[in-house]
Amino acid sequence: MRWEAFLDHVRERGEYTTVQEAERAARIVLALLGAHLVGEVRAELAARLPETFALVLLNPLRATEPLPPERFLRATAAWIEGATEQTAAWDVGAVLSVTADAAGEELSHRILLQLPPGYDLLFGCPEHT
Repeated sequence: MRWEAFLDHVRERGEYTTVQEAERAARIVLALLGAHLVGEVRAELAARLPETFALVLLNPLRATEPLPPERFLRATAAWIEGATEQTAAWDVGAVLSVTADAAGEELSHRILLQLPPGYDLLFGCPEHT
């Protein structure tokens, strides 16, 4: 997916007023996600993202343990100035649903297998419970 298209989708789903807001959310969420994915799954997802976001995913923040969805939202809120857990949930949902679209159903399923239970809702894929 191209950079502009990815950000346009994030901006639309997140109802951001600027591309910069969408980009900020995408960088933070993908950096946190990258810390939770390993191996071939992370590499395949990176290959389906715009290059800049692929690099963010491949050079993630370091996670000492897999974060349950609630803690992932709190971590996102901590990285976004002025965010609350509710606004972070909005940011995460916008970015991860576009990421799931870029990944496709099969890769999205394999991504969810690497994450703690409950991430399916963050990706907008509740059928993968």
